[in-house]
Amino acid sequence: MPTLHINYNQPLKMEFSANQIAALVNGNVEGDGEVKINTFAKIEEGHPGAISFLANPKYIHYIYTTKSSAVLVKRDFVPEQPVEATLIRVDDPYATVAHLLTMVQQMMTPVYTGIEQPCFIAEGVEIPDNAYVGAFAYIGKGCKIDPGAKIYPQAYLGDNVSIGPDTIIYPGVKIYHGCKVGARCIIHSGAVIGADGFGFAPVAGRYDKIPQIGNVEIADDVEIGANTTVDRAMMGSTRIANGVKLDNLIQIAHNCTVGESTVMAAQAGVAGSTHIGAHCMIGGQVGLAGHITVGDGAQIAAQSGTQKSIAPGARLFGSPAMDLREYGRQAVNIKNLPELYASVRELEKEINNMKK
Repeated sequence: MPTLHINYNQPLKMEFSANQIAALVNGNVEGDGEVKINTFAKIEEGHPGAISFLANPKYIHYIYTTKSSAVLVKRDFVPEQPVEATLIRVDDPYATVAHLLTMVQQMMTPVYTGIEQPCFIAEGVEIPDNAYVGAFAYIGKGCKIDPGAKIYPQAYLGDNVSIGPDTIIYPGVKIYHGCKVGARCIIHSGAVIGADGFGFAPVAGRYDKIPQIGNVEIADDVEIGANTTVDRAMMGSTRIANGVKLDNLIQIAHNCTVGESTVMAAQAGVAGSTHIGAHCMIGGQVGLAGHITVGDGAQIAAQSGTQKSIAPGARLFGSPAMDLREYGRQAVNIKNLPELYASVRELEKEINNMKK
């Protein structure tokens, strides 16, 4: 098996001109193209040498006061007053800064390969030369580790787990037996993949455990946040499709499916056998009952809850969740209730006076 090797990339000495950055991101410079950039900063915390970005209109006022040397803005941005910083005009500032940060992270991050002792690797498991297994990791029998995979310290892979190429399993992740993780996934510390689903049969006043003999299958380019849990299926598979992004502290119950490129924020919970479509957006603390379907492209606002299936493209808010426009109308009516109540009381008085 390969021995441990840590290749620290060249220490980051980020120094580019605004012109050089613009060339990297297909941007256009407005201002001093030779100004030097050596770090990143939020626009409200800018300082000389930093590059910031403006994507959210709520932050537009900061562009007139920021101390950053350069700011990424949309191509059609029209300042209402003079801007001291150099502007780099791009199609999408948010996507552009993400691209730049990815480049910098690759420059900064040490490349680990090989096996760090002590760890346990079951007999017969092959670790590719460019993969990494950290100290105190456990890799069970029959596991398959693909090239470029990184298994960080104290991770646990049960028997017959497969990890795809270039996937990162951070410290303390637990992946139960038989589960599959695809390529280029990232699973953060404390996540548990493949624990038993919450399945119990009521029998004579007690609950008997239903064995959960399925597994979890995670496709490619999935990111799973810290302390998120994805339960194994009772039968078959709990499935997470390509490009899904799960925040911290999310619960995905047994036999659920989460469709391609769906994103879910922290503390959302999905009960068993619910099927979520592709390109959905699910806010924090959303609760979805079991055995329902969420259509493609649905958007569910934070703290909403529903026990009914959701149509494709729906935009919902509240508990029970309802159409966002209907929720807005009801919210206005509730806000007006005190005035309405006062009006009704006045009418009652007038009617009572008429009766006298």
